[in-house]
This record gives sequence, structure tokens and C-alpha cells, in this order.
Amino acid sequence: MTEINGTTKMEPVVLGNDTAGGILHHVYLALQDKGYDPIAQLTGFILTGDPTYITSHNSARSLICRLERDEILEELVRFYVSAQFGG
Repeated sequence: MTEINGTTKMEPVVLGNDTAGGILHHVYLALQDKGYDPIAQLTGFILTGDPTYITSHNSARSLICRLERDEILEELVRFYVSAQFGG
């Protein structure tokens, strides 16, 4: 955040990429940083859609709310299948 001529300019959170995988990685690290169990918190969010499962630390909540829950599930399945079966 910077101030230019009395106007505050908000800088966006910069991720390596703005993909579902990149957002999940960012959110995972933010949850871990705050001492939460990232797996439990992400599972709660996916099951309920309640954003309060995700900390607002490092803009994690606003980032994950950019994604639909089906996008998150697709990314998780894609990652799992790729890791297990190389596909």
C-alpha cells in the first residue's frame, strides 16, 4: 500500500501464478503460519463453503473466495492422480 498525492493505492497480492494450485498453496501456508491444521480447515471450507474456515492472514480468505469449490476439488483430484499415476 502506497500513498500518492493523498490517495492510497492498494497493491494486489502477487502470487507466482493465479491458478487454483497457486492459491491453494498460498492458503495452505497462511493457515500453517497461523497454527491451524490446513487439511482440516480446507476440508471444512470445501464441505460447507463457509469462508471463516480460512484465515484472513496474508489475504488467504479473499484469495480462496476467488475460486469455486468445484475448481478446488478438480485441482485436488488432478494433483492426486498426477502424483499417484503420473497422469
